Amino acid sequence: MSHDVLRTPDDRFRDLPDFPYQPRYIEDLVGFEGMRMALIDEGPVSAPVVLCLHGEPSWSYLYRKMIPVFLDAGYRVVAPDFFGFGRSDKPVADAWYTFDAHRRSLLALVDKLLLHKVTLAVQDWGGLLGLTLPVDRPDLVGRLLVMNTGLGVGADPGPGFIAWRDYVANNPDFNVGELMSRAVPGLSEAEVAAYAAPFPGPEFQAGVRTFPQLVPITREMAGVEVSRAAAQWWSQQWNGPTFMAIGENDPVLGVPVMNALRGVINGCPEPLVLPEGHFVQESGDVVARAALEAWGS
Repeated sequence: MSHDVLRTPDDRFRDLPDFPYQPRYIEDLVGFEGMRMALIDEGPVSAPVVLCLHGEPSWSYLYRKMIPVFLDAGYRVVAPDFFGFGRSDKPVADAWYTFDAHRRSLLALVDKLLLHKVTLAVQDWGGLLGLTLPVDRPDLVGRLLVMNTGLGVGADPGPGFIAWRDYVANNPDFNVGELMSRAVPGLSEAEVAAYAAPFPGPEFQAGVRTFPQLVPITREMAGVEVSRAAAQWWSQQWNGPTFMAIGENDPVLGVPVMNALRGVINGCPEPLVLPEGHFVQESGDVVARAALEAWGS
């Protein structure tokens, strides 16, 4: 491992509440050789896959309430940690983190695991990136479970996002645990510690620092072209089952933004609206059961 890449010590991840899953590690992703990506990979190898993609500043732990529901229903659950997050390796240089680098790592992962016709579960950056994958892998997604997210098509995201982006830019060592405890009232101390576990110091936080700056909010930014192509794909090519869940108390990606996204996704039915904030997966058991019930499986 290069000295330009850090790896969070394993002992930071001991005794994670409600997250007994052992990580799987992949060290030979095409284009990312020598770096280790961590993922949760649970359930029968031959079972239909639910691919869960997290966002900022979380990791696969965010899906701890959804994973058991899907496993109980007979699915295989794959939940990677993006580079810079969770148990995955963390390049030190902010410049390493680009829209394209994150996206290419996800394409390399779905190719490595030979994934197709998955149930794609996305939120936040999981959607900003994950919703663009069918542009290159049109057979990847069989069903869509979409939560508080959007497509980065170069549009003004509004003052709430700009305030968040500037906060992160001006607080390079911000406390992830503290942020999560504010965003999700009622988290236990152990859950807060689990969200903070990947980041023992500021040198581990380049991924967290850079994500807000990378959201494609002006036309010339990286990611806009593929995001616009994705919007066209979801409106014109997509005809699979969709389930949308919205945390209505999200100041940035709440009901108005999600209703706009709903208008892009062909056939997206009436959403499930919950009294959550941005991290709607904190009611993930409710969301997963409702999605499976809506799909009849």
